[in-house]
This record gives sequence, C-alpha cells and structure tokens, in this order.
Amino acid sequence: MSFRKIIIASDSFKGCLSSLEVADAIAAGLDGHKIVRIGIADGGEGTAETLTRSLGGRTVGVMVHDPAGRRIMSSYGILPDGTAVLDLASASGLTLLAPEERNPMRTSTFGTGEMILDALERGCRKFMMGIGGSATNDAGTGMLAALGFRFLDSDGKAVEPCGANLSRITEIDGSGAAEELAGAGFTVACDVDNPFFGLSGASEVFATQKGASKDEVAALEAGMASFAEVLRKSYGEVGEIAGAGAAGGVGGAMALILGATLKRGIDMILDISGFDREVADADLVITGEGKIDAQTARGKAPAGVLERTRRINPGARVWAIGGRVETCPEVEALGFDRIVEISAGLPESEAMDPAKTAGRLLLLSDLISE
Repeated sequence: MSFRKIIIASDSFKGCLSSLEVADAIAAGLDGHKIVRIGIADGGEGTAETLTRSLGGRTVGVMVHDPAGRRIMSSYGILPDGTAVLDLASASGLTLLAPEERNPMRTSTFGTGEMILDALERGCRKFMMGIGGSATNDAGTGMLAALGFRFLDSDGKAVEPCGANLSRITEIDGSGAAEELAGAGFTVACDVDNPFFGLSGASEVFATQKGASKDEVAALEAGMASFAEVLRKSYGEVGEIAGAGAAGGVGGAMALILGATLKRGIDMILDISGFDREVADADLVITGEGKIDAQTARGKAPAGVLERTRRINPGARVWAIGGRVETCPEVEALGFDRIVEISAGLPESEAMDPAKTAGRLLLLSDLISE
C-alpha cells in the first residue's frame, strides 16, 4: 500500500528515547513520503517539555526535594502568558530513584509542591501539570505540605505526609496554605483514568511497580480508602473522579483541595499541537510508547491518537509501535491496524539502548513499503 502522508506521533520510550527522537528515528528510513513529526505526551514524563516547546515558553530551574528527600535541581516551563507548565516526574518521579530506593510507603511528592510554590512566588497563577511517572503513593499529601497544609491525627498531632501514614490522618488543616493559591487555577493532564482507590485504583494497580510488597500494597490501599473519607468530610467525594488515582492519588487531591480540572493528557497535547489539522488528509499515523499493554487502553497516548484519528479521518491507517507489547484483550479491543514490537526477546540492556532502539525503529521503513 502506498502512503503519501505519514504522521509520526509517538510518546517517548521512557528511559530510552524522547517523543521527537522516536519520530526522527522512524522518519530517517522513509523516502518519498510527506512526513509530519508531532511531539506528544499523555500527562507522563515529558509533558511539560512538549507543551513548553510547542507554545514558545522558557525553562526555569528550581531546587527541590526528590521522592527520597534529597535536594536536586529540577525545572519547569513558563509560557509567554505566564502559565507555569510542570511535570510531577521532574521532582517526584520514579526515574529519580534507583530500583532499591523505591518505597511508596515513604516516598513523597513534597518536591512537586516546592515547584508549584516557586512558580507562585514568580507570579504564576495559571498552571498546566503532567502528573504521570510518579514514585509515590502519598495521595498528594507531600505536595500539599510544601504548600502549607498540615495533616493531623485523632489527637490533633501533625502526621508526616507519606503513604505509610495515610491511615493515621483524620483532619486536613489548610489554615497555613500559601495565600497565592487563592487566585491560582490548575489544569492537570492525567496519563491514566484510574480511580483513587479500589481494585483499579492507585495502590492496587501501580504501587508494586513503585516498589511495594504485597502487604504494603494492602496497607497503602487501606490508607487511600481512609484518606478518601477524610477528603469527603472536608472537600467532597473523590471516589468517582476519573484520574483521581493518577500519581498515587495526586489527581484526586488536586481536584478536591486545589480545585484542579483533570483532563486526559493526550487530548490536551493533541489539541495544542494542531494534530486534527494534520491528520485530516493523512494516510498513515504511527504512534506508540515504550510498552503497550492493558494500561495503554486507560488514557495512554497511543489510544488517544487512535481515537482522535478515527474521529477526524476514519480512512487513515493507525499503527502502534512498542518496545514491548503485551497481547491482551484490552489492547486488541482498541483496534489498531497493526501493532509492531521492536524489542521482542531482547535483554533489557539492549532493549533500553537508545542507539540500538533507534536502529530498530529505522527498520520500520521495510514494513511501510510492503
């Protein structure tokens, strides 16, 4: 089949290649086609960079605490209109920790709150945030603590904000919250639609990959359910908010306490990037991410690209490319025209090598010319 116009709109291959590096590697093997590269993200790592670059913003640095409490240099974007664009992952992300350091019972989103506070002090009052890729399961309590909130137990004593202590919290004290928050508005890009707690919630689905044991997952789940009740008494019901479980509960906390609007991250990026205009006359759309699995169907970038393409240009073919592909009913139900696994059977060291991954992506040209 001849593809005249090809759009390459893949998410990053986390820890290996950025979104635009994936697009460049695929495009390098294609001749005789009109190629359109679109950098995308879905609320996970890289969302702030994609938005800042797309909208002509600038990057500022800030010292924050990482998930383990160490001081690190992080950064976020400020757009020409003064909107702050942040990635939670740049302060509280899983990639900031060595595998043996992962412990969602203790890790904290405090550094994310420090980023928000820095932006507030610079005069920013509008925020766009990507909250995927977290190392935490603290329901956003660390972030809120950095912004001046306190968490109290049944004796009225302050509780350290972390996953292990969620069950101890009985009251949220916002009397010391940063005054600038009163005039701030938050739009949060979520990379998943999981609820705050429950079988599909933050702890049950994601805590294991953040380092939790089976018993710790159960403890974190109990803590999230308990904290949801505290939220309900003071702010409202969190249980039915899609995306409330994103970033270990940060989505829900921001929605109820900071009044944030939660959006599917890929939709936000596609709207800003002009994807609809470009896809209208495309013949082939290539999307993807590092691992395609059941979570892909829950708001991840490839699913969003497929859905948008089907709506705007039903005749276009849509291919999904993954370093790893986990065949499952959820992925099959999405309806991609083709799914390609480029690192099947390779050891992790080779599968994550940027140069070798780029080389394998280059070979997609053979499939496109079939």
